[in-house]
Amino acid sequence: MSGRRGRLRVADRVYARIAARAAREVQIAAWPAGRAKGAPPRVSVAVPGSTVTVRVEVELPFPADIAGLARALREAVAARVLGLTGTRVSDVVVVVEKLVTGAAS
Repeated sequence: MSGRRGRLRVADRVYARIAARAAREVQIAAWPAGRAKGAPPRVSVAVPGSTVTVRVEVELPFPADIAGLARALREAVAARVLGLTGTRVSDVVVVVEKLVTGAAS
């Protein structure tokens, strides 16, 4: 055995799917009774070298602690991507596209 190591390349869509799942879990938990009425998060990623940059567009409940939810989204996305891929997330940009009242469908 030569002891050489291979290289792992994770596709951008894999990072995006992991990030979207983590963001959706936070989004669902933010709604009363865990029944999210907002659209699922839209996620895009960029892989500039050995880190990942993630952009998450979400709809959140109103009223809510928007800053707190954005922080929870950033933390959940970064932790999940790092935990499942071993790739550090350099930045998570959260864009709140829409605030939806609890009575809205």
